[in-house]
Amino acid sequence: MRRFFTGLFVVIGIVAVVGFLALVGVAAVALRVADKAKQLPEAIVLTADLSAGLSDGADASPLSRLLFDENTTLRDFVDALGRAADDPRVGSLVVELGDDSMALAKVQQVRDSIAAFRAKGKFALAYADTFGEGGPGTRPYYLATACDEIWLQPLGEVGLTGLRSETPFLRGALDKIGITPDFEHREEYKTAMNSLTESAMTAPQREEVEGLLVSLSAQIDRDIAEARHATPDQIAGLTDRAPLLQDEAREAKLIDRLGYRDEARRRARDKAGPDAKFVSLSRYLERAGRPHASGSKIALVFGTGLITRNGAGGIASDTDFTARAMAKALDAAGRDSDVRAIVVRIDSPGGSATASETVWREVGRARERGKPVVVSMGDVAASGGYYIAAAADKIVAEPATLTGSIGVLAGKVVIGGLMEKLGVRVDSVQRGANAGMYAVTEDFSPQAKARLNASLDSVYAGFKAHVAQGRRLDPDAVEAVAKGRVWTGADAKEKGLVDALGGYETAFALARQAAHLAPDAPIEVVVFPKERGLAATLLARLTGGDSDDDRVASSRLMRGVDAVDSLVSAARTVLDPAVLRMPAVGDIR
Repeated sequence: MRRFFTGLFVVIGIVAVVGFLALVGVAAVALRVADKAKQLPEAIVLTADLSAGLSDGADASPLSRLLFDENTTLRDFVDALGRAADDPRVGSLVVELGDDSMALAKVQQVRDSIAAFRAKGKFALAYADTFGEGGPGTRPYYLATACDEIWLQPLGEVGLTGLRSETPFLRGALDKIGITPDFEHREEYKTAMNSLTESAMTAPQREEVEGLLVSLSAQIDRDIAEARHATPDQIAGLTDRAPLLQDEAREAKLIDRLGYRDEARRRARDKAGPDAKFVSLSRYLERAGRPHASGSKIALVFGTGLITRNGAGGIASDTDFTARAMAKALDAAGRDSDVRAIVVRIDSPGGSATASETVWREVGRARERGKPVVVSMGDVAASGGYYIAAAADKIVAEPATLTGSIGVLAGKVVIGGLMEKLGVRVDSVQRGANAGMYAVTEDFSPQAKARLNASLDSVYAGFKAHVAQGRRLDPDAVEAVAKGRVWTGADAKEKGLVDALGGYETAFALARQAAHLAPDAPIEVVVFPKERGLAATLLARLTGGDSDDDRVASSRLMRGVDAVDSLVSAARTVLDPAVLRMPAVGDIR
């Protein structure tokens, strides 16, 4: 009886919480609808603060938007400028920059969107108080060069200092405290665990990182030179002199004007008309709506983050890159008779081999149902991310996307030595020669190591076979670009791993082509899984409505209090036994 009343009170509590949040959600939606109904001004200066970067992936869930005020996504930026380019009310754009917070592939997508905006006769201005104060500023400056004018606040700097990749190596410290990392990999460029197993870069790792920096630096020098009417060699020379003081930067024609934020905004308003009003990018998108809102249906499925089999769950997010969620989204898109093609956006360094195989299969099943699949790569689509992409009809990447990494690794970190130093003794009993294979208190036995290597050989062979089949490459050609090596998108295209360079619009163009639509055919881009309302999101998360087995719903409901508690604390820990992981190339800045 006591348990019954306890359970009853828990259920009542959960219902009360859901009801409260639902009411708050209804109020928030009502306010948003009322705000959206407001007319946009007849003359607009579009404003975008990119100093905090842009997230890549689907729109935030209704609950996340309500509670956490999610940042603008890359797709939001691209869609807003796409809509604004054809909107006669929008005369100019002000982009505020400064912090080095955006990866190079995303910078390139933003630059392309600004270029398309300008091609319609619009004016774009970039403003920064400084490009890297006491830190690197290459990436924000690179983005700024997409605009007609670059303004710098007096006393600011142009930190066009180039790119650097730095990786810490912990092997020496681990040896001192008795921790032994024990990993196997296929092959020499699969260096994701080198920071644990080595004391410095191996020769293959150094070769790989140097190759990436050469490719990326060449792209930056070429694009900046074209925008600033210089040569790549001149930009490389300025990079070696940077950071450049304000007068040095102006003399080198890297900036157009020195001025303050209010002066830069006044300049943009003058270009749009004296009566122009400033409208933020997010507000404009809410009121004007997205492009690609009618026509033949193209599904858009997002896969962002570490690839896992089931994920950590939680009621605040619908965007984990889990095999189950991705499989369901692809299955739904594949079964939808109105969908003409599917675009899969991947921004992931890889993860679980099993999960990657699951999603790879679902991409193939969608194609078997007659739905062409185009993969659009973000900042990173490597290892498990590339594993999945290999199943698509076409692959699109930015020149600076990090991709490839066709390889595999696995192992464990053995802490037996540390425990011995601490005076901790572990005793065990087992049945089965390899029952303790993954125990972290002892090394692999020879037999266990043999089984580990057999598993790696099997996964590596399967990975290469998928690539050879999907990319129509000879096995020897695949081996030449595999071995765990990471490539830039530009290099990957030359080696046959990628079909085209570009972002969302390039992927949509290829999707039209694959669906036998005219190049200028109107399309409706529909995100799968389709967005649910706040109440539906809460109900599904708390009751397990996403589960394939309805019998677990009641038990998940009883655990709803824990879900709400994790929401309030906003703490989510993901433990992932990934074996298809991109090698560590350091944080390229």
